[in-house]
Parts: sequence; C-alpha cells; structure tokens
Amino acid sequence: MSQTLDRTAILEALKRVKGPDLEGNIVDLGLVSEVVIANGKVYFAITVAPERAEELEPLREAAEQVVRDLDGVETVNAVLTAEAEAGAAPRAANGGAPNGGAAPSAPAPAASGQHGLGHQGVGVPGVKHIIAVASGKGGVGKSTVAVNLALGLKANGLATGILDADIYGPSMPRLLGLSGQPEAGENNTLVAMDGFGLKVMSMGFLVGEYTPVIWRGPMVMSALTQMLREVNWGELDILVIDMPPGTGDAQITMAQQVPLAGAVIVSTPQDLSLIDARKGLNMFRQVKVPVLGIIENMSYFLCPSCGERSDIFGHGGARAEAEKLGVPFLGEVPLHMAIRETSDAGRPIVASEPDSAHAKAFRDIAQATWEQVEQSGADARPAPRIVTD
Repeated sequence: MSQTLDRTAILEALKRVKGPDLEGNIVDLGLVSEVVIANGKVYFAITVAPERAEELEPLREAAEQVVRDLDGVETVNAVLTAEAEAGAAPRAANGGAPNGGAAPSAPAPAASGQHGLGHQGVGVPGVKHIIAVASGKGGVGKSTVAVNLALGLKANGLATGILDADIYGPSMPRLLGLSGQPEAGENNTLVAMDGFGLKVMSMGFLVGEYTPVIWRGPMVMSALTQMLREVNWGELDILVIDMPPGTGDAQITMAQQVPLAGAVIVSTPQDLSLIDARKGLNMFRQVKVPVLGIIENMSYFLCPSCGERSDIFGHGGARAEAEKLGVPFLGEVPLHMAIRETSDAGRPIVASEPDSAHAKAFRDIAQATWEQVEQSGADARPAPRIVTD
C-alpha cells in the first residue's frame, strides 16, 4: 500500500539514518529541519558541526536515498547546515544539488588580507562580469527593471544571463513566460533555461508557483550558492542577479562569495523609497562592492488618453539622491501600462516591443550600466576586508 507523502512520512523514513556518531537517528537527535514538500520534490536540512561537513557527506547521501525510495518522490535535495556560533552569521556547511546529487561545499570566506568582501569570491566559470540589482524595499518594480536591464544588455550585443536570487518570491519564470524544470547537465550541474535569449535560473523552476519556500538563512544561502555555481551558464559577458529586497542573508552571501563587478540600486522618486535605497547603497559600500548607480523607476506617469503627465510618486528624487551620494544616475523609467502588461504576460517590453520609447529607455540604462562596469573593472583596487568579532 502506498504511503501518503507528507512531513510525517519523510521523518519516519529519516529515522532509519543513524546519527553522526552512529548513535540514535538524525530525527530523534533533532538534526532534521526545514522539511519542504512540493510537487514530488523534497527539501530538508541536517544540522551538523561545520568541521565535520566533509566527513558526514555519506550521512547526507544516505538521508537523500531513504527519502528518494518513498512513493511519490521525484527528486530530493538535502543540505548539511551548521548552526551559527554566538555572534556569528549562519552559514551552509554543504549543499546538495537541486537534482538530488551531491555537491561541493559552499566556498569559505577569504582569509584576512585579501581584497574587500565584494571582490574576494571565486568567479563563476564562463561568466566575465556579475552585477547585482537591488532595492532597499519591496514594491519598487526591481524585478521588472532587472529583467529589462538584462534584455537591454543583450540587445546592446552582450551575452547575458539573469539569476533570480529571491528565494522566497521568485518572479523570473512569470516575467519571462518560462515553465518546466532545467535539464541535468554534465558534472552534476543544471543547464540554465533560455528566455528571449537570456540564460535564466530561478528557484521558481524548482518549486511550484504557489508553493511557499519556508527556509531559514542556511538553506537560503546554500540554495543561492547552488543556483550560481552548479549551473552551466555557458559563456556570458555579464550575469545580472535580481536580489531580494532589503539587506539580509542573500545580499551578504553574494557580497561574500561572488566577485561582484558592482550593484545597481532601484528606487522610486518618493522620499520613503529613497530612504531605503540609501540603506541598500550603504550596505554594498560597507562590503566593498562598487555602486554602479541608481535607477529611478515609476518616475512619472503619462496618461494614455490625454497625454498629461503626472508625477504620482514625485519626480527627480533618485537623481538628486545620486548626486548627493556621489554615484551615477543611470536613468529613469516611467510608470506605464505597457511595461506592466508585457511583464504580467511574460513578454518584457525590451523583447516584445523593442522599438518603443520604453525599450529604448532600458537600452540606454543598460549602456550606462555597462560603461560603469567597465570603469569599475579598470579602477578596481585592493580594499581592506571588514572583520567583525
């Protein structure tokens, strides 16, 4: 008789796996957490001491296997996580590949004396430059800007990819009209999806659109590392990372583990948004990631019927803020029905209406961003590493 695939069934199966010292089992020892079940895919974490992560890789593989043997399970992703010591940030001890196979440990922070946090990470094979698109708060249209910026870079002749780093609210599948799962590639990697000529990876390809991802910091950081480094991106001139809003685990992980060429901040003109944008900008500065500039989204509204302009959220605030903070102003994007409609339909305006004024605005912003990337690379200097006790 088949067994219902639920959390209880998963935990019962995992009770067959011995603990790290072959005493008890990993469930009764309280080592299993973050169990997520979505459309035949099972995700869970096993807490271990960080120094034993490599030694306990067989334990992780055994846990995956007992769950994989259950009826209704298509893929399993188990990760070893390390609980943070007092005063330290949590980090993943090891990560399993999204297709259920083993994966190398997440890169460790660089030793003291290396470049600033923004430049110390190991590069991604085949990717020349990586930039982050971020905002201090949600609701400013960051993901819409990110995907059209990436398409603008591609339209300007650059081989471009986009990584959707918002684990809790992935939007790239909807914005690019993509569905299905990535194919498995060589060396236990996944092949990036293709959307309008962009190479794309998102957690949205691995879980259902309406399935919540209920993970804490270690699982999020492990997933981000896997989607970045265990994906075959091909040869790219630039990879755009669509960051989740705020200044949390995702931003810190990327700053620590990825050699970011710089960050682009998206804001609306209103004062409240600019306050949060300033926080995001200062966070990147603190971890020594160059700020390439600020984009003002929803800059103004043109009535489609009468042509009258309305500055719904104010106007020019981001430009003034950029001047005040001494960073480039990359351009402004209007609040317009066409941008919203094409985004909701999975046909971003730069790809679907390339001759429109809005598409040109994004291509101009992409050109300004690329110029800053090239300048940032030319001006890069070793920076002191920030160390906190």
